[in-house]
Amino acid sequence: MRIIPAIDIIDGKCVRLSKGDYATKKVYNESPLEVAKEFEAHGIQYLHLVDLDGAKSKHIVNYKILEKIAIKTSLKIDFGGGLKTNDDLRIAFESGAHQITGGSIAVKNPEIFKSWLHKYGPDKIILGADATNEKVAISGWLEESDQELIPFISSYQKEGVRYVICTDISKDGMLQGPSFELYKRILADCHSDPEHSGEESLKLVASGGISSFDELPKLASIGCEGTIIGKAIYENKISLKQLENYILNAN
Repeated sequence: MRIIPAIDIIDGKCVRLSKGDYATKKVYNESPLEVAKEFEAHGIQYLHLVDLDGAKSKHIVNYKILEKIAIKTSLKIDFGGGLKTNDDLRIAFESGAHQITGGSIAVKNPEIFKSWLHKYGPDKIILGADATNEKVAISGWLEESDQELIPFISSYQKEGVRYVICTDISKDGMLQGPSFELYKRILADCHSDPEHSGEESLKLVASGGISSFDELPKLASIGCEGTIIGKAIYENKISLKQLENYILNAN
């Protein structure tokens, strides 16, 4: 299972929110690059970089920080937040994103999201399926849509989506443990489509609520392909040394 630390950016700083609420913002570091370098120094290869300013303003904002981290580290960065147009996507990839995550756009403008899948391929485009009460949330989690989570993921799997990041917003930033049962159900319902028996199984990345190191093997055992860890690292609930050892043992 891939270990993917998260850096959320507001005003160029590394922050964390609770349940996606901008009013709960806590700044952890003035320099996202410094944080990214520390992750890399502990053997971490992946980074989930979220442009919270972009999510709020509905277009890419913090691409210079993405560019800086991409140039000065070898981390494979998946980038999300406010990607709404072909131009946003072009800027993200030109700034060094390895993958991009589209959430709101997949709900509000499915045609453009499908066109990205077609143009860039399923290894480059991640479906962001973030939910409250199993309804997909959009616009930086400020709105709830009428889309049911599992059918939403399943419908995009049929369109060729391979990577899905799923956050249970009620858990995010709360350090109370992830939604194991929800992930089990997603994997059971979406793992393979009987109509397309040759289709690759879903690569589900768990996000939200990770609070202790012991939860990682459990997520791996239920079949999650990766897990995004944010506040647990910043609040020292999980040490970078523990993650370094986990990665070494996994290899």
